[in-house]
Amino acid sequence: MTKLVFITGASSGLGQAMALHYYQQGWALALVARRGQELADWAQAQGLSAARYRIYPADVSDVVAITAAGRQCIAEQGLPDVVIANAGISIGMDTAIPEDLAVLQRIYATNNIGLAATFQPFVAAMNARGSGRLVGVASVAGIRGLPGHAGYCSSKAAVISFCESLRGECRPYGVKVVTIAPGYIATPLTSKNRYRMPFLMQPADFAARAYAAIEAGASLRFIPWQMGVVARAMRLLPNALFDRLLAGRPRKHRQGE
Repeated sequence: MTKLVFITGASSGLGQAMALHYYQQGWALALVARRGQELADWAQAQGLSAARYRIYPADVSDVVAITAAGRQCIAEQGLPDVVIANAGISIGMDTAIPEDLAVLQRIYATNNIGLAATFQPFVAAMNARGSGRLVGVASVAGIRGLPGHAGYCSSKAAVISFCESLRGECRPYGVKVVTIAPGYIATPLTSKNRYRMPFLMQPADFAARAYAAIEAGASLRFIPWQMGVVARAMRLLPNALFDRLLAGRPRKHRQGE
């Protein structure tokens, strides 16, 4: 029987790369994106068989819409073997600027509430079945806070902690919770960064490594592994040294910059 993967944020970047990789491995796809027509155009351009994918237009920050998409997937395609909560946004912010609080709210609504809402329709059913993978896409940026990047860094730190909690809850039922923490991947999300991005990977390379980590049921996997070494080393640095290392580092672009 063909396995099924449910992926949010599938219209570009990491989500699109993972969708293509899973398809190439013989999986059926349940694809979620705000831009449903754009996703349909991409699938047609790639020559994907219409029998092996369905598209569910939804914004993960809309809890009603994304949970409905999950239920619709179960009704139309069956309970997925893998659910990947990939959709996320990255916007710089400045806490001193009042309107940036709305930016922070938007980041959390997508990266955190959206992740939980993506998983929600599937958790009980996977636990009852006794198998499945729930995958949260975090980031190496979730390990330490970076200047101008408070919203994104804190949201991805929350993804890591949330998935760790969920992992403990699902373990007795045989359901694996996998956290993927990408480093710098060449996607639209990173294209405007104005600082050096070590170990920059192409999306297809990331997708292949993420697929292997998910199949292995890894609890937490940094991709590429070199960024995991860097992240763990940075976590161990005393605050005073960490602050000095980041002094003068260009800030993340704010919305509209």
